[in-house]
Amino acid sequence: MIIKEAKFIMSNTRVEECPAPNKPEYAFIGRSNVGKSSLINMLTGQKGLAKTSASPGKTQLINHFLINDTWYLVDLPGYGYAKVSKGSRDDWRKMINYYFQKRENLSCVFLLIDSRHEPLKQDLDFINYLGELGVPFVLVFTKADKQSSVKTDSTIAGYKRTLQQTWDELPRIFVTSSEKKAGRDELLAFIDEVNAQVQL
Repeated sequence: MIIKEAKFIMSNTRVEECPAPNKPEYAFIGRSNVGKSSLINMLTGQKGLAKTSASPGKTQLINHFLINDTWYLVDLPGYGYAKVSKGSRDDWRKMINYYFQKRENLSCVFLLIDSRHEPLKQDLDFINYLGELGVPFVLVFTKADKQSSVKTDSTIAGYKRTLQQTWDELPRIFVTSSEKKAGRDELLAFIDEVNAQVQL
């Protein structure tokens, strides 16, 4: 897939106010500071499309971007940021829950995981949560350029081992680096593949 156009459409906190669900939609989510904005910018080839920040927890809204006039890329607020109040966390949980359950054109969730860390409870809990909801998702390991491929492989193996204890079938796994543009072609090819199957 060649991305010819990527444009910001809207930000909001209400699923009812999202764009009409008439195009396939791909949502990106992960722990705060996982490199989500950098990955979105790398995928779309636009440096400033998703706003990156040195302070985690920057994204607090559902952000819609229209890609090639054919599908939506959605930047969702990150989870696990410690300096957010309990009330804000509860609001986030309700908003995300409602989005995942009600957004009928949601074709796949890209769950981003920092490849530098051994399996973390927050990420494992979120994987299981998506499984319970029955939402299609894949795992995207980020920041692979920050360490050796041996270390990245070890992290992925750790997640696989843990998940195999309770999962019959594991989700697809992608390895990325926003700095090196690694994994870009694979992710875009996957989206192409899913788009070809979606009927709206």
